[in-house]
Amino acid sequence: MNLSDISRRRVLKSGALALGGALALPLRAQTAQPIRMALIESMSGPFANTGEAVFRNLLWAVERVNARGGVKLPGGARPLQLDRYDSKGQNEEALSALRAAVDDGARIVLQGNSSATAAALIDAIDKNNERDPARRVVFLNYSAVDPILTNERCSFWHFRFDAHADMRVAALMDVMKDDRSLNKVYLIGQDYSFGQAVLRETKRQLGSLRPDVQIVGDELHPMGRVKDFSPYASKILASSAQAVVTGNWGNDLTLLVKAAREAGYQGKFYTFYGNALGAPAAIGDAGIGRVVAVADWLPNVQTAGSEAFYQSFRARFPKPADDYVHMRMQLLVEALAQGLERAGGTDAASVARALESADVTLAGQRGRMRASDHQFQQQLVVGVMDRQGAPGVRFDVEGSGYGFRVIKTVEATRAEMPTSCRMQRPA
Repeated sequence: MNLSDISRRRVLKSGALALGGALALPLRAQTAQPIRMALIESMSGPFANTGEAVFRNLLWAVERVNARGGVKLPGGARPLQLDRYDSKGQNEEALSALRAAVDDGARIVLQGNSSATAAALIDAIDKNNERDPARRVVFLNYSAVDPILTNERCSFWHFRFDAHADMRVAALMDVMKDDRSLNKVYLIGQDYSFGQAVLRETKRQLGSLRPDVQIVGDELHPMGRVKDFSPYASKILASSAQAVVTGNWGNDLTLLVKAAREAGYQGKFYTFYGNALGAPAAIGDAGIGRVVAVADWLPNVQTAGSEAFYQSFRARFPKPADDYVHMRMQLLVEALAQGLERAGGTDAASVARALESADVTLAGQRGRMRASDHQFQQQLVVGVMDRQGAPGVRFDVEGSGYGFRVIKTVEATRAEMPTSCRMQRPA
């Protein structure tokens, strides 16, 4: 059996699950041909938990669109259908999944967990769309944040809904620059394009904002292959660093903070993803006031409708381990529905042009697409870990007893950064 056959069998099972939210649709919408969305992500291997978290978020967003009648098009409303393809965390597997998804009729592709994979998909989609105009696809990226993807390697067919790494670093620096007790920092990340970008930009911004701070560690490690981070924790401890900055995600983050806790490290962790996927539980009380995370949204953010939004997600996915909601993924699906309706159909070029002016709001969070580079613009927040019940921490994460109190809000206009993109648009 070849990879395409395997992907198709998997997609039939997951497609049925994804359509579960369509059961409440009017009969006409239920019988209409669904608009197929292909999620290409790690559903097995060391980062399977991250892929499953993405699927839950996107599924919930799809269910919301379908529950209100689906996507309204001139020929009648059509439901969204979310199909999943397992990339196993490998670029070649992701490219095979892309071919299978296009063969299966998907014209909307979604991926995000790995900037290296996103870059490979962008190249493949550019070639596919030029070679086969009848089967062109649009690529919606929810978390591949290497800045190059909306700068030098920007593509008309690619849209990023997460803040890129430089934007996230700047939000963390807004907090770090005011910490006058900080004089030594250890940098550690995964050894691929994203991890390298985080460390590079952190060094640049620290040098500009806090030239008095000494970088006492600058280290990259293999992604997804380190099982024991105790040697890294020992080096962090020996460096006397008061803070660690890392873009690590998934098990690479959880194992790193756990090893640091067990080694007795008492400094701060400035992270991109320290607010879930096991990290708070792994570090425990040692993280109170010490683990800092930047995000587009946090459960304890104070915006209109935010609390009801979060509680709705927890009601839909009540298991503590499933508690990792991404506002940007909800906005992505809302923007897609808006784009499809404005385009009046699923033609990829028309949908892409409509997405360039996407402007959506949900639960008090607004996001708009910047047409020049297809970089979504939205506010960012920085939170610090604390016990549930502490001031500003009504909600914990993953049943850990720990949540994140918002200590900094960066409005979209301040989070925005210039781009070097020179967009090539089809005629």
